[in-house]
Amino acid sequence: MTSRTLIINADDLGYDPAVTRGILRAMREGVVSSTTLMVNTPYSEEAASGARGLAVGLHLNLARGVPCSAGFPAALLAEDGALVEAHAERLPAHVVEAETHAQLERLQALLGAPATHIDVHKHLHRHPAILEGLAAAARAARLPVRSITAEMRSALHAAGVATNDHFIGDAGERAYWTEPEFEAQLASLPGAGVIELMCHPGYRPEQVKSGYAAQREVELGTFLGARARSALGHAGLMPATYRVLHSQD
Repeated sequence: MTSRTLIINADDLGYDPAVTRGILRAMREGVVSSTTLMVNTPYSEEAASGARGLAVGLHLNLARGVPCSAGFPAALLAEDGALVEAHAERLPAHVVEAETHAQLERLQALLGAPATHIDVHKHLHRHPAILEGLAAAARAARLPVRSITAEMRSALHAAGVATNDHFIGDAGERAYWTEPEFEAQLASLPGAGVIELMCHPGYRPEQVKSGYAAQREVELGTFLGARARSALGHAGLMPATYRVLHSQD
């Protein structure tokens, strides 16, 4: 692409009620333009209800919760039938493909609209079989998939799946998207292509234990703040959604 498009995507809608409230606020009052929904948590239905009318993709969840597809290998589940992150790299591609289709169907049932795109909780599509199964499902559904590395981008293109050209974002001990970091990144963005900024705004989780808790509130403040709007205006950018890639199918 010769033009430059910026997508600001908030991961983890449906992860926890407080996280969901923060994401929805960041989209309705702030500069976050897109989000991705976890469809197999106890909080998915409420999150989807609150997000109707917004740009929502699938946050494919192979790390926790109960699978949505039938026939998921019992040996790769916990005793209570839940997904286990540590088993993810053992998932066969065909199982991932079936689960992706099932989670997409669940999202559409909850939202009353199809997903805008797909990304993966914990970036588990770093594992080749997961990426293979995800790509097959995404190609069938004609949906873009988030890529986080050049190698992943090449693999998705080879599979006939649209993806972003650049990716920026992380989550660690400190909040990633502070106001100075956001301003600095905007000032140094690539000059062309679809660029995704992954973020994790929200309020501290109420029901789920998370290592990224207070950090979410820092990010929420960043994306609600006047400095973020000013920085976007200075860069001449208005955040878009993954629908910009649908025309490339």
